[in-house]
Amino acid sequence: MIYLDHNATTPVDPRVREEMLPYLVEIFGNPSSLHSFGRKAKEAIEEARIRVAHLISANPKEIFFTSGGTEADNLAIRGIASYHKDRGKHIITTAIEHHAVLLCTDALEKEGFKITYIMPKKDGIVSAEDVLKAISKETILITIMTANNETGAFQPIKEIGRRLAEHNKKRTAKDRVYFHTDAVQAVGKTPFDVDKLQVDMVSLSGHKIYGPKGVGAIYIRQGSRISPITYGGQHENGMRPGTENVPGIVGFGRAAEIANSEFYKMKEVKRLRDLLERGILERIPDVQINGSQDMRLPTTTSISFSGVFSESLLAVLDQKGIAVSSGSACNSSSPSSHVLKSMELSKETMLSTLRFSLGTGNTEEEIRFVISATAEAVDKLR
Repeated sequence: MIYLDHNATTPVDPRVREEMLPYLVEIFGNPSSLHSFGRKAKEAIEEARIRVAHLISANPKEIFFTSGGTEADNLAIRGIASYHKDRGKHIITTAIEHHAVLLCTDALEKEGFKITYIMPKKDGIVSAEDVLKAISKETILITIMTANNETGAFQPIKEIGRRLAEHNKKRTAKDRVYFHTDAVQAVGKTPFDVDKLQVDMVSLSGHKIYGPKGVGAIYIRQGSRISPITYGGQHENGMRPGTENVPGIVGFGRAAEIANSEFYKMKEVKRLRDLLERGILERIPDVQINGSQDMRLPTTTSISFSGVFSESLLAVLDQKGIAVSSGSACNSSSPSSHVLKSMELSKETMLSTLRFSLGTGNTEEEIRFVISATAEAVDKLR
């Protein structure tokens, strides 16, 4: 198989698996226990916390482990909403967020919150100006993803963070507008610094950076006023109760450490992504690349093949041993993409789109085979 669906999940790096194994068999203690078994597990968690913090240039005390990016998104949004609902019930987000954000804000809307959804331009990028203009006296939170999981388009997080910081200077610490970003797709693929971006909360996930599934983290800037959304113990400093997933956290920490030291590999991934796009554009007529071709992840391309249903093309490629997707894995049952729809693409274009997302294990030989196989498949289906 040639795997080109890394935005859905990545394979576990052998170095990550090796570090996890002892915590599945030998070091099995509960990290809350005071005996040596528990202490060893606790030490491993704290080491992982340091590694994850370094990946985003944060303080380890500001990292809280979760079950994944979805829980981190919900904790950020619902946590702020719960704590600050008495002073305001307005949240600003975008129409192109992951469903972990959109379904959360949808639920809050039913509970009486007002949600403003900023639409992107045709390149899949929202305007920082539109975001800032939407702020009102009732606004308590802005939540915008760092990079879109379908098109790879980077959102103007740095500009929003800078301008929001200026806005917050006019407010008291109690009345500030918080800024959260879902950075699940971006972290590990591009350098990320919480202070330079001036964000208050960041959602992370292990299985997007060659770590295990079922583990993630949220960065919460010290001094932020946020409520937990689940209850049961004082784990993770009371922010996220429940016995920690020690093997998963250890694996996430190792994956973060590797990603932090191997950003150089993204240069090759980008070269292969560009090779794939050029080959498809040269070999296949009536295709288009969706979204910004400049401000995007090095791993991702969204391509529409006129006259071909994406599900049919996906199936043919799968038979040839090539794994791609038609969009977000978390919304695979939907016939069309809310991201592409918000970019005002036609229904025909949306239904003919595939997402190719590359990883560090892909080779030039694989990409050249994918170009040929895709050309043959599209010609056959047309």
